[in-house]
Amino acid sequence: MTPEQEQAIVDLRSRHVAPKQIARQLGLRPAEVSAFLRIQAEQATATRTASGELNPIFQCLVNKNCLPSLTGSIPISEDATADEDDEFDAEGSGFAIVTVARTAGFNRLEVCTYLVDIWCLGVKDVSGLRKVDPTTYNDFINFAYQKFPDGTEEISLKLAQAIVLGAVDYAAKLGLQPHRDFAQVRSHLGTWSGEPVLNFGKNGKPFYMNGPYDDSLKILKTLRETVGEGNFDFLVGDGAPW
Repeated sequence: MTPEQEQAIVDLRSRHVAPKQIARQLGLRPAEVSAFLRIQAEQATATRTASGELNPIFQCLVNKNCLPSLTGSIPISEDATADEDDEFDAEGSGFAIVTVARTAGFNRLEVCTYLVDIWCLGVKDVSGLRKVDPTTYNDFINFAYQKFPDGTEEISLKLAQAIVLGAVDYAAKLGLQPHRDFAQVRSHLGTWSGEPVLNFGKNGKPFYMNGPYDDSLKILKTLRETVGEGNFDFLVGDGAPW
């Protein structure tokens, strides 16, 4: 393969031309093109890793039904309640699943998801970092958002940061800390400017809705100490203490 062909591959790939199409245009075998792209991607990833630079963003997603309450475009429903069979109510607006996927080499993605309680607790759980191929990624996304009938919306990294890190900051003011594994995947989000500023809480104050693994007694005690009785709402079911 000549230097001119290598540069042509780079140029065509930057325009999102598929490797097989590149091979046909340049009179090369598809395996040759794929091997060149793989080596180039691995070298670029190694260089970024060595310099401490994050891999480029591939995609950021969130469930659509959490966005109205965060942006203030639609009032939060008063009748959103916890599902007795699930940890969270997929029909309500109180939870966001934020996915941040970065390109991590040839045909590889580095993915992390953040389960965010936007009404009170901040980051409740994280999943990742995991490296997957595009097919596995699509299967993972379908599974992660299957409880949300409105589907997902692709968002900017800036908005993904605002949802996750903004919720962490909001919960911290209430005396509540993120999931213990959050610190391990915080860097995947990159540096956040603090914008945009989103609306956390429900109707202007914290709203705690318990999950099966919560220490509800401790959380309610903390809320009473930090914001005071009457300055937060809660819904505790399944015999949890209150």
